[in-house]
Amino acid sequence: MKNLTGKKILLIICGGISAYKSLELIRLFKKQGSEIKTILTKSAKEFVTPLSVASLTQEKVYDDLFNAENEAEMDHISLSRWADLILVAPATANTISKLSVGSSDDLASTVILASDKDVFLVPAMNVRMWEHPSTRENLNKLRSFGYRVIGPEIGDMACGEFGEGKMTEPKSIIEEINIYFNSVTNNNKFKALITAGPTNEYIDPVRFITNKSSGKQGYALANAFAKKGFQTTLISGPTNLPIGENINLIKVETAQEMLQATKKNLPADVAIFSAAVADFKVKEIKSEKIKKNENLNLELEKNIDILNYVSKHNSLRPKLVIGFAAETNEIETNAKKKLVEKNCDWVVANDVSNKSIGFDSDFNEVSIFYKDDEIKDEKLSLKQKSAISEEIVNRVIQQLN
Repeated sequence: MKNLTGKKILLIICGGISAYKSLELIRLFKKQGSEIKTILTKSAKEFVTPLSVASLTQEKVYDDLFNAENEAEMDHISLSRWADLILVAPATANTISKLSVGSSDDLASTVILASDKDVFLVPAMNVRMWEHPSTRENLNKLRSFGYRVIGPEIGDMACGEFGEGKMTEPKSIIEEINIYFNSVTNNNKFKALITAGPTNEYIDPVRFITNKSSGKQGYALANAFAKKGFQTTLISGPTNLPIGENINLIKVETAQEMLQATKKNLPADVAIFSAAVADFKVKEIKSEKIKKNENLNLELEKNIDILNYVSKHNSLRPKLVIGFAAETNEIETNAKKKLVEKNCDWVVANDVSNKSIGFDSDFNEVSIFYKDDEIKDEKLSLKQKSAISEEIVNRVIQQLN
């Protein structure tokens, strides 16, 4: 399992009878050459001791958010940034519940909430707890946030009952994590380019034409591509959004600047044009601020269509060109028209008249329309934009491979 060599794994051990398996998990990761740091929840220390964990990891064991020594080093931030991946094993019903509502009342939950890395949950609990509707609902919610779930398995439990809820065996967990890193390594040969946010088209030195795009979906896409191992470039209009690691961020303001930056950063294997480029610009930008008492007559002209330009230039065109369509009516008709007219391979469309999934929302619900008639058009139901992005990236990987 060469994909685990040198990987930094943050293992969070929660309080359940299966916690003893975490010791074997640590041993297997160390055997594969991984670096391991651990967090023990308060209840986990009732099942495994910090001393036994430290002896296996040869690292400090973290367990208290409000430890003065720890927080002098900002552990809840530094740990989340250090890791290549966060693994919660075992993940108890209580921990799953806390994470589903964004609770951060201890070091473990705070680190997860502060992290920009993929989080794997390995559930372990009594069969009745596993089958309870609240547990299923909480897990579905976490999946919509982009959490990954390994197991559980069906088998005999420590309580004497039999059923689903048994923690996946350490060897199988290791195999799942190895597959994940193998995928990331394979994707490193691919280049992704994403445009995001609005553009500003100036009228005079202080006024401009723009739109309501927040850039959140484009940024989420860039983060998802980078997490999957792509060489990722994000060309962004004016936003104040944070960006994850390993992303080449290029800030622009106007459509012309975005076009030049796009051309400069091609070729790419996939380009996603999620930016809401202003459709019009003024024909003549005033060199001085227009005064209120002046008569104002703005002559507009069509702006450059970046998607159309790139998709129809063979020397620039990526292998996969994906356009976004923000519509307020006749979503399917308009998206399919754009698919043909702009020579796209895919068009991702959403209804921005719906305020809960429109501009500046953290959620989205989209439909994907494909140029290839052999691929069935599909709808991605309402979920966080980060989860929508992961689903789109997974489909891109399938297409490129």
